Amino acid sequence: MSAPPDASLDSDRRRVVLGIVGGSGFYDVDDPRLGLSDVRRVEVSTPFGPPSAPLSVGRIDRPGRAPLDVVFVPRHGEGHRLLPSEVPYRANVHALRQLGVTHMLSVSAVGSLREEIAPGDFVMVDQFIDRTRHRRDTFFGNGVVAHVQFGEPVCPHLHAVVAACAESAGIRFHRRGTCVVIEGPTFSTRAESELYRHWGADVVGMTALPEARLAREAEIGYALVAMATDYDCWRTDTEEVSVEAVMAVMRSNVSRARALVGDVARALPETTVDLPVPSSLADAIVTQRDRIDEAARRRLELLLGPYL
Repeated sequence: MSAPPDASLDSDRRRVVLGIVGGSGFYDVDDPRLGLSDVRRVEVSTPFGPPSAPLSVGRIDRPGRAPLDVVFVPRHGEGHRLLPSEVPYRANVHALRQLGVTHMLSVSAVGSLREEIAPGDFVMVDQFIDRTRHRRDTFFGNGVVAHVQFGEPVCPHLHAVVAACAESAGIRFHRRGTCVVIEGPTFSTRAESELYRHWGADVVGMTALPEARLAREAEIGYALVAMATDYDCWRTDTEEVSVEAVMAVMRSNVSRARALVGDVARALPETTVDLPVPSSLADAIVTQRDRIDEAARRRLELLLGPYL
C-alpha cells in the first residue's frame, strides 16, 4: 500500500496517534503482548527520501474506549541493515507525521555509565548530550530558517505515562537520565566513557539524536525508553563491550519493551486535549514569509502549513 504525502490517520491532530520507533532487536510489531491488530504495511515517500522501511500501521483495541491507531518503523531497517549514521532520521520522522502521529515512543539500546544502572534496566531518558558529527539534524535550511526550543527535549506527559506503566509492570527502571549520543558504529574508548561520566551522563547510545530534535521540529511529542545492555567500557573489572553480550541482554529486554509499549498504548488518552502536542514552530520561524520560495513551501508544507 502506498501513501501520498498528505495521507494521515487524523489530519487535524485531535486524536492521539502513537508512533513507535523500534531499535536493536525490536524490528516488528508481531507480538501478542503488544496487541496490535489490523496491521498493514504502508510505503511512504517523503521530501527527505524514503524511510528506513515500509511503516506498519495498525490499532490497539481498548475495552470501553476508542482504539488507538499505531504506526511503527524499524529504525535500522528490515534485517538491521543501517548503521546509526545511515538511518534516514528525517524521512522516518516526516513519514510518521504524514501518517498522523502525534506522539512518538522510541526504543533504543544503550550502555550504562552508572553502577546503579545495571544491564537489563530501563531508563526513561529526559536529557541528551549530542556527540554526533555526520548527520542531517534539521528539516530546515535551503531558504527557511527556524530555531526551535529544545531545553526540555522529551514530552513530559508521555514520559509520565511511560514511567507509570513501567512501574505498574514491575520493570526495574530509572525515571530520569541523561543520554550522550555518539556517532558510532564503534563503541567508546575508556577515556571517552570516563569523560561522559564526568559530564553527568547516565547512558550512552547512538540513535536518539537527531531523532528527538526532528520530532520536536515536526511537533511530535517524544519519549525514549533506553534499555541498558552493558556497562560500556568505564568499568575496568569487566570485559570490553561485545556484540554477543549486548544482544544476549537485548533479547531478554525486547519482550519486556514490547509489553511496555502495549501498556503505554492502552493507557494513553484519546485526544490531544489530554495529551498535548508541542507547538514548537509557532514562534520559531525567522525567515520572512514572503521570502520563502515555492520549492521550500512544498518541501515543508506538512510542518509549516499552519504557520504560513
